[in-house]
Amino acid sequence: METINLENSLSLLQCELVARRNRFTPEAITWPQYDVLEVLRVGGALRPSIISERLGVSRTQLSKALRVLKDLELIEQSSDDTDRRAQETRLSAKGEAFMERAALQRCDAARLVALVMTAGEQAIFAELCCKAVKGLQAEASENA
Repeated sequence: METINLENSLSLLQCELVARRNRFTPEAITWPQYDVLEVLRVGGALRPSIISERLGVSRTQLSKALRVLKDLELIEQSSDDTDRRAQETRLSAKGEAFMERAALQRCDAARLVALVMTAGEQAIFAELCCKAVKGLQAEASENA
């Protein structure tokens, strides 16, 4: 099946989303670092092993991302209450503020997209985006 139009559309959307994110993040964090922050925003305080599993990255890759995020004061780490040997990672106040800025950027992007789509098109777009994400996640799960 010919997928060139779909590939081009996904590429253009990805480029625009990356450009928008780069404009609101003076911290200049990478996508993997942003993904860590998003997992912590959604999941709260987590052990690195859980973060690594959820993101599908090695512990070494995660450790590098955590080190940078800690240096930027976007996360905090402390001993886990149930196992003192384990570290628990959470967003710091600065990290929460960063993610609030990200949320504002997402709201602004949604507002701009809504201006060029009908309510029906918005519903279809949202449904198709969720379906696309599930397809991509399924492939990632199979390769894990």
